[in-house]
Amino acid sequence: MTNSVAAPSNRIVSLDILRGITIAFMIMVNYNGGIGNGAGGTTSWWFMNHADWIGLTPTDLVFPTFLFVIGVSIVYAFEARLSKGATRASLVKHTLSRTAILIFFGFLVNNFPFGEIKNGAWQFHLEHMRFFGVLQRLAICYCVVGIFYLYDKSVKTKIYALVGCLVAYYLMLRLIPVPGHGIQFLDPDFNLVNWVDQQLMPGHLYEDWVTHNLRDPEGFLSTLPSFGTALLGVLTGIFLRTNRSVTQKARGLAVGALGCLVTGYVWSFWFPLSKKMWTSSYTLVAAGYSLALFALVFWMVEVMNWRKVWSWPWLVLGSNAIVAYMFSELLPAVFVFTPLVVFHSAGSPLLAQADGKPTSILGWWNLSMYNLIPAPHWAAFGFCLSYLALCFIPVWILWKKKIFVKI
Repeated sequence: MTNSVAAPSNRIVSLDILRGITIAFMIMVNYNGGIGNGAGGTTSWWFMNHADWIGLTPTDLVFPTFLFVIGVSIVYAFEARLSKGATRASLVKHTLSRTAILIFFGFLVNNFPFGEIKNGAWQFHLEHMRFFGVLQRLAICYCVVGIFYLYDKSVKTKIYALVGCLVAYYLMLRLIPVPGHGIQFLDPDFNLVNWVDQQLMPGHLYEDWVTHNLRDPEGFLSTLPSFGTALLGVLTGIFLRTNRSVTQKARGLAVGALGCLVTGYVWSFWFPLSKKMWTSSYTLVAAGYSLALFALVFWMVEVMNWRKVWSWPWLVLGSNAIVAYMFSELLPAVFVFTPLVVFHSAGSPLLAQADGKPTSILGWWNLSMYNLIPAPHWAAFGFCLSYLALCFIPVWILWKKKIFVKI
C-alpha cells in the first residue's frame, strides 16, 4: 500500500461523489443503531435494514452500487496507467497484488479480533473463520473483470459475458437439483447456492438458520451474477470515455438506468429479487438504481457544474473509501471489547452498567441515544449518523493533508 501526496488524477468528480455517498450509506446501514423490539424486528427504519429473503430495500442497493463503481473505475484507472506507458503485464501484477490485499483486509474485517474471552481466558475461533465476505467479493470481481477488460476492451464481449453470467446462474438454479432435496429454486435453506457453500466451506459461512453455518450471502456460486454487476460498471465506464458531450452522457446513463430497471423488474416475475442470493433480476435492478443515482450526480456535477459545499463530504469519503470502510469495520470490535469505565462521587472507577450488566463503549453510546431521543427510529438514526461522523474524522484528516491511500 502506498500513500500519494498529490490529488488523484484522471478521475470523474461525479464518480468520486457517488463512491462517497455509497460508502457513507454503507457505514450507516452496517451500524444502523437498531435494537431488537421483541417481535423479531428492529427499532431502526425498514429502509436501514436488508430484506429478510425475497424483496428489496435501499440497504440492499449499497453493496452492488459499490461494486458497480469499481467496474467504472477499472476503465478509468487502467486507461490512465496505459496512457502513462504501463504494460499489460505490469497492470496484471498490480491487479493481482491489489486483489490479495483486499482479500486479506476481508479476512481481517470478518474475523477481527479472532476470538473472545471465555472463563477468563482468550479463546481463538479461527476454526470457524469466515472465508467469503464483502471485500473478498469486491476483490474477486475486480480481479476477474479487470483482467478481462485489460485483454479485451470490446463492448460486444462484455455484453455477451454479462448475459452469460446472468442466464447461466438462472438456469443452474432452475435445472440442477440439490442432493437430497431436488430442485429447490428459492428455498431459503436448501437451494443450490447454499448447498455448494456448505460443501466447499462447512463451518465457515456467515448465517446460521436451520443448521450451523447454513448460508453465506457472499458465497461461491452467487459470485457469478455479481460479475454482471461489475461488467455493467465497465460498460458504463467505456460509454463515458466516448466523445459524446456531457449532456449526451447524462442522458445515456438515464436511459441505461431505465433499461436495467425495466428488464430486471420484468425478470423478477420468474426470478425474484434477492440480495442474499444475488439473483440475476436483482443484479439488473440494483444496477438500474446505481445508474439512476449516477445519472443524477453526473448531471449535477458534470453538466450543471454544481460542485460547491454539498459535494465536499462525499468527495472526502470517496477519495479514501477503503480507509473509511476499514476504520468503520474494525473500530466496533475495539469498542465492543472495551468496557466503559466511569467514576462515582468518591472518585473510584466503576464499570458502566446497562440492565445491571457491564457495557462496552459502543453499547453505552447506543443506549445513550435511546435515552436522549424518545422516538426509537430517530434514536437509531442518531446513532448511525453520529458513528458516520466519527468515521469521517480520519478521512477528513487525510484529505486536509492531501493523502490518498492507494492499494
